[in-house]
Amino acid sequence: MKPEMNETQTDMPRGQMIRKEIFSWIRVLLFAAVAAFVINNVLIVNAQVPTGSMRDTIAVQSRLVAFRLSYTFSEPERFDVIVFRFPEDESELHVKRIIGMPGDTVDIINGQIFINQGIAPLDEWYLPEPPREQNMSFQVPADHFFVMGDNRNYSLDSRGWSNPFLPRENILGRAAFTYFPSIGIIR
Repeated sequence: MKPEMNETQTDMPRGQMIRKEIFSWIRVLLFAAVAAFVINNVLIVNAQVPTGSMRDTIAVQSRLVAFRLSYTFSEPERFDVIVFRFPEDESELHVKRIIGMPGDTVDIINGQIFINQGIAPLDEWYLPEPPREQNMSFQVPADHFFVMGDNRNYSLDSRGWSNPFLPRENILGRAAFTYFPSIGIIR
């Protein structure tokens, strides 16, 4: 028994049907490529944490997603975990936590962080171990941030950069969740 065909299939030569199917697939693939480009360059940042600088918040070799639109209608806040272009080599993406805001004085006294000569140190609930004794002071300029890794004792962050301040324009987005090797929300 011969399969039923609709009108357009019976009137269309085989070569034309094949071309139509090929163009249909090309449209789908082109749409998928444009959608992936827009998602990856407008909506999200896909990054990897290659070192233990953010341990226990983010495991070594974790892949994560940050939202590029996070700071479209608001400014970054203290304690946000961000993805940014490293100021000393903008081809590298780094992940750190915001500690100092524009205009802040950041004092590190015996390893503890004090903001604007505050009496009490920051409550850094995310640290995996007590920070080493260290004494430093920084005055954060306008439109810049002071960032540090959560694994404070093993992080190359603002404290060790040639210019310790992250320009606002280098921030790509707020880290939201990890998806490899495990799925988890970043706080």
